[in-house]
Amino acid sequence: MGSLLESSEKGKGDIVMKKSTYKYKNGLTIHTLLIIGSIFMFIPFIWTILTAFKTLPEAIQVPPTILPENYNFSNFTKALKSLPFFRFYFNTIAVIIIRVIVSTFFAAMAAYAFARIKFPGRNIMFMFVLIQMMVPTQIFIIPQYLIVQKLGMLNSIGALVFPGIVTAFGTFLLRQFFMGLPMELEEAAIIDGANKWQIFTKIMLPLARSGMISLSIFTALFAWKDLMWPLIVNSDLEKMPLSAGLAQLIGQFFTDYPVLMAGSILAITPMVIVFILFQKQFISGVALSGGK
Repeated sequence: MGSLLESSEKGKGDIVMKKSTYKYKNGLTIHTLLIIGSIFMFIPFIWTILTAFKTLPEAIQVPPTILPENYNFSNFTKALKSLPFFRFYFNTIAVIIIRVIVSTFFAAMAAYAFARIKFPGRNIMFMFVLIQMMVPTQIFIIPQYLIVQKLGMLNSIGALVFPGIVTAFGTFLLRQFFMGLPMELEEAAIIDGANKWQIFTKIMLPLARSGMISLSIFTALFAWKDLMWPLIVNSDLEKMPLSAGLAQLIGQFFTDYPVLMAGSILAITPMVIVFILFQKQFISGVALSGGK
């Protein structure tokens, strides 16, 4: 009897050992793959930094060199003198602030209506919102350009903000948050005499704060890296954001790659600093939007 118990305990121990060994090997494989993938993703970024410190002959020589022979900081001063970078920063920050505030508020109003107010055709209208998310944004460029032109907004900050003030993605994301809130809150507010606007602004908006933060993060990222639309609507250098202004360093027949890379580093540095400072909020925002 004693020997049977001992063999049973030994068998259980072997199974536990095999499971822990399998988990260790599985985790090691996943971490190895993730590290290899991270290295491949970092290579372009590291190459950009190293090229920013090279001279032009070093940057274009064949075979290419990895490390610069002498670290050349003059590329950064050339980039700053070639373009009005501080004006680009101002334009970009202005566009981000306006887009984040306006688009988040509009998306919240539309999402609340689709989630909590019953009206004829609600589901059909929301279906069109979803369809818009599936259509490539390039299709809307010509109609949007004609609207901006008719409104006389070309070469202005308003032209940069215009396409981003209403987003189907934001409406969809916040609708999911509003649908998850208990109906009892709304019913209690109605009993207390609150109207729809008071319920929306004083009860629903504060409760959907995490969703609005997630949407704000995505809106800011999209506005920061948006390139095609600013190049189409703004030809005035003083009215361009960073993404479009940086494209002016690319020549038709010749491009000074070290200066271009130095300008790229100047352009991404503020967003990298913001990401480092608010890393937790960025990750939680992505996780929340993915979970919804």
